[in-house]
Amino acid sequence: MPLALLALAVAAFGIGTTEFVMMGLLPNVADDLGVTVPTAGHLVSAYAIGVVVGAPLLAAVGVRVPRRRMLIALMGLFTVGNLASALAPDYGTLLAGRVLAGLPHGAFFGVGAVVAARLVREGRQARAVATMFLGLTVANIVGVPGGTALGQQLGWRATFLVVTVIGLAAMAALAALVPHLPPERRDPADAVAGGVGAELRREVRALGNRQVLLGLLTAVFGFAGVFALYSYLASMVTEVTGMAESSVTVVLALFGVGMTLGALAAGPLTDRALRPTLYGALAALALVLVAFRLTVHVPWAAMATVVVIGAVGFMTTTPLQMLVMEKARNAPTLAAASNHSAFNLANAGGAWAGGTAIAAGWGWTSPALVGAGLAVVGLAIAVTAGVLDRGGARRSRVVARGARADANTTDRADAGAGAR
Repeated sequence: MPLALLALAVAAFGIGTTEFVMMGLLPNVADDLGVTVPTAGHLVSAYAIGVVVGAPLLAAVGVRVPRRRMLIALMGLFTVGNLASALAPDYGTLLAGRVLAGLPHGAFFGVGAVVAARLVREGRQARAVATMFLGLTVANIVGVPGGTALGQQLGWRATFLVVTVIGLAAMAALAALVPHLPPERRDPADAVAGGVGAELRREVRALGNRQVLLGLLTAVFGFAGVFALYSYLASMVTEVTGMAESSVTVVLALFGVGMTLGALAAGPLTDRALRPTLYGALAALALVLVAFRLTVHVPWAAMATVVVIGAVGFMTTTPLQMLVMEKARNAPTLAAASNHSAFNLANAGGAWAGGTAIAAGWGWTSPALVGAGLAVVGLAIAVTAGVLDRGGARRSRVVARGARADANTTDRADAGAGAR
């Protein structure tokens, strides 16, 4: 694998750390800034809002920027957002810093996925994209627990200062290791006719592709199943499993281990069979979420199931990323970036759905069943998309055969006329 993928993984590590570490630092931030923990919780939502807004916006703005320069610029914005968070004098400024840090998240992964796929030969693109995502999964094993522990010992600002340093290191790695890559090739006639405006319209039109929209919907519902459970995992293992609060960090790290295993498996499986990998991951996610409602009562079984949930949940990300890139082949960047907006909508929607079930009095384990239901909805959308895709491909083949038959008939007729 090219060394440039290492630079992308380092950047993904920093992004993953800053996205999830706030969940472990909420009590510290609340105490320091004089707000309640629920109010501090809006800092998690602020980052997600930044992702949802920034992903399509920044990806569209950068359609003609060379890919390495675009990646460095996005990491620069990410670094500034984390530095602003570390130095924030009050809650409002920290809220703004979190939105700023989230803005480049989706666009970076969208551009990064396209770059990763261009760095390797045909048939290994999914493995390259999965390698970049490894940085995100390792962040949940090392970055989030380490950042939480650092923030508890030295203050939450220290955590964001370290993430700022990681951002600077990622920018240096991107500059040194990623080769110069121009924006994706366009139709020369379109480029002359419309310039940047035409390219923006092409990127936006790609989002209107039925298969792209169905892929984004699959991400919203399918991945929401993961976050319906993950958002309340700490409470489940303390309230239901009976584990000590100090063990929560270990459980979250095990979830990260599962994510890493899922990313490692998803690459080669997606290269071999994209849609079956997606179907299998979503079906397995639904089943293991149902199983968790039983295993959560036994500590060792609960921890083992958490690893599996992380694995099958994250196995959906690579095929979904490759699917939208493939179906938006002429304008993949905006579609790939929008996929991360979909993942963050899944984050927010899953957390809301799981919390609603708990608030309704269905019990601490109810988010597992809610998550299973969401995964089934995602699977149904994915299967529907696959059936429609096969039908469209079949019709295209029929039309192509008809066109060839007409051409052959015309050629024979012309030949007969010539003989006469």
